[in-house]
Amino acid sequence: MSRIGKKPVEIPQGVNININGREIVVKGPKGELRWVHPDRVKVNIEAGKAQVERVDDTKPSKAMHGLTRSLLQNMVTGVSQGYQKVMEIVGVGYRAQVQGDKIVFSIGYSHPVEFKLPEGIKAEVDKKQTQLTLSGIDKQKLGQVAANIRAIRPPDAYKGKGIRYAGERLRLKAGKAAKK
Repeated sequence: MSRIGKKPVEIPQGVNININGREIVVKGPKGELRWVHPDRVKVNIEAGKAQVERVDDTKPSKAMHGLTRSLLQNMVTGVSQGYQKVMEIVGVGYRAQVQGDKIVFSIGYSHPVEFKLPEGIKAEVDKKQTQLTLSGIDKQKLGQVAANIRAIRPPDAYKGKGIRYAGERLRLKAGKAAKK
């Protein structure tokens, strides 16, 4: 039995879960998320808790058991509290600005780079324009957007300039050794 899959998902006050066949709809104060769960598992709701059970003991069913429970927990947390991802922009003259539903980066290229935010993701930039905070209710989408932004200018290996996650530790390479 999956250790994660066995744990019930606590449903906080103000969050509603509806199951229509295989589609799960989670509504909360921050919004609504929909997901179609695999047919190898069943989701039951009773007494303020959602329990995930697998249909049989085949290997694919075991794999889907814990995954389904984790995704359901992420949906409940997303609609009740939301998720945030903080990113840092490191480098002289590197900065970002939010203009409506897009972020404009000045990160050392010959032109400013525009990144269009998908629906459901919001961005804020601090006063120094070097710290970017992304927020949303869908954990998967938020992580993918953060990865796409980081890919615009990943931190370089020698000076560490670029876009990185807050708290990300980099191993910088040593430069050329001087000749004697």
